[in-house]
Amino acid sequence: MGSSIGPADLAACARLLRAGSKSFSTASLLLPGRVRAQATVVYAFCRVADDVIDSEPGTTAVAVEGLRARLARIYAATPDDDPVDRALAAVVVDAGVPRELFEALLEGFAWDVEDRHYETLDEVYAYAARVAGAVGAIMTVLMGRREPSVLARACDLGVAMQLTNIARDVGEDAGRGRLYLPRAWLREAGVDPEAWLAAPAPTAPMRSIVARLLDAADVLYRRADRGVAALPADCRVAIRAARLIYSDIGRSIAAAGYDSITRRAVVPKGRKLWLLLRALRPRRARPADAAGPPLDAVVFLVGACRSAS
Repeated sequence: MGSSIGPADLAACARLLRAGSKSFSTASLLLPGRVRAQATVVYAFCRVADDVIDSEPGTTAVAVEGLRARLARIYAATPDDDPVDRALAAVVVDAGVPRELFEALLEGFAWDVEDRHYETLDEVYAYAARVAGAVGAIMTVLMGRREPSVLARACDLGVAMQLTNIARDVGEDAGRGRLYLPRAWLREAGVDPEAWLAAPAPTAPMRSIVARLLDAADVLYRRADRGVAALPADCRVAIRAARLIYSDIGRSIAAAGYDSITRRAVVPKGRKLWLLLRALRPRRARPADAAGPPLDAVVFLVGACRSAS
C-alpha cells in the first residue's frame, strides 16, 4: 500500500528535521523507505510541538491547548493548512496510529508547562514515558508491530533515551529553572533542589546523581536490545544505530566526569559514523527474547496499541 503523504509536505518535514534534529536525520537514513517517510513526519510534528512549548514562555498553557486542538483536527481529517499537519493526517490513517500515543506526548509537554516536580525515579519514568516512550510506541506501529512485548521494549528504548537527554541537559534545564533529576536523590545527597537551581554547579553530589541516572538508562538500553530482533529485519539496523548513538552520549558525559552542568555532551561526527558501522553488524538474538513486562509507566501506551489493533 502506497503512502498518501503529499511529496511537497514530506519535503517540508524533512527540511525541518535537517535543521533541528540532526541525530534523527542521521539514524533515519538507515530506515527502509516505507517507514522513513512516516517517521520523518512524526518527528517533524514532535519538533514543531517542542518548539511551540519552548518558544512561548508567557503563553505555554494556551500553546498546549492549541497543540491539542491541532491534533484533534488531524485525527478528524481536517488538518490545518500546514505541511506537517497535512502529512501527519495522512500518516495516522495509513499506519493506524492510536491517538492516545500523541495525546500522551502532549500531556508530557503540558507537564513542562505546569513546572511539575519529579520526586522519584518512577515519577521521572512517567514523564519520560509521555515525551519519549510514546514516540517509541509510535515508531513500532509504523514498523508494523503491535505485540505487547515488542512495544514494551520499544518504550524501554524511548524512556532510556529521555533519561540520557535529562542527564545531558542538567545545566541547560537549570538555566530555565527546570529540574528533571529525582529530587529525592538530591536530598539523599544533601543537596537542596531549590538552592541548587538558584546557583547550579557541578558538585560531587550532583555528578554522582547524573551517573546514577545514566546507570538507570543503561538498564533500559539493555532491556531494549532484546526487542530489536522482534522488529522487521529491514528496521533493525536503524534502531540499533539510534540506540548506540544515543547511549554514547552517556559515555561522553562520563568522560567529562559527569559534569553536564557547565558543558553539554556531544557525539562527534566521526564517532557517529563508527557507531553506524557497528550497528550494521548482526546480533545473535531471537524475537522471543523481547518477552518481559513493560515498565509500569508505559503500560497505558502498550494498552492503547493493543486496543487499536
